[in-house]
Amino acid sequence: MDTGKSNSDWSDSEIQAAVDAYLSMLTREQNGQKVNKAHENRVLREGALSGRTKGSVEFRMQNISTVLVQMDRDRIEGYKPAKNVGANVGRSIREALNAQNTLTPDDFAPTADEATLERRAAKLEKQPLKGEPKGILKPLQAPTTGNSYVRDPEVRAWVRKEANGICEGCGQRAPFEKDGRPFLEVHHVKHLAQEGSDRPSNAVALCPNCHRRCHHSSDKDDFTLSLYTKVKRLKRE
Repeated sequence: MDTGKSNSDWSDSEIQAAVDAYLSMLTREQNGQKVNKAHENRVLREGALSGRTKGSVEFRMQNISTVLVQMDRDRIEGYKPAKNVGANVGRSIREALNAQNTLTPDDFAPTADEATLERRAAKLEKQPLKGEPKGILKPLQAPTTGNSYVRDPEVRAWVRKEANGICEGCGQRAPFEKDGRPFLEVHHVKHLAQEGSDRPSNAVALCPNCHRRCHHSSDKDDFTLSLYTKVKRLKRE
């Protein structure tokens, strides 16, 4: 039987932590990766949900499934929707889910700042694909950041999502995950410094090894040329 905090009200931060973990598991599951739900439950109870019981966390995940079904969204098959979700809990879960998915114009804004670009791209990557983004034909170099160029976060998100966790250079699965997503780096085949575009037709998702190969290996030119054969959307510029 559950003890401790299992029956006490959950704070907004606890609900958000459960929703974040749930959506991370759902994304991995949809990408064909195995998810150890018992492990994820334990990690939550060792961190953000410290003091909650295994059963209470499991039940909260079932609550999230219920709300997702009500919102006509995908859910994790292993978490059967709970029959009863309290009105306050349901409202908190919806707010947490909407916080994950509400996009603003800023999320689409090009930027030269790498951290901002990655944060925006990661958020966009969680959204359904809505066609190939237009991107930037001639990215401008940021005047105060050395060799950084203004780039489109939607292009980075689209290219990585299109790759679906598989390196477009070697055809192997991404070597590890970051924040629940396969780690692939977006590389501009014709470099931005060479007046290459920031468009899907000039960008590929590569594992770190292949990305370094494009820049530093003795066969970098031949390997780069091979990308045009492997990735059909690429266009020579």
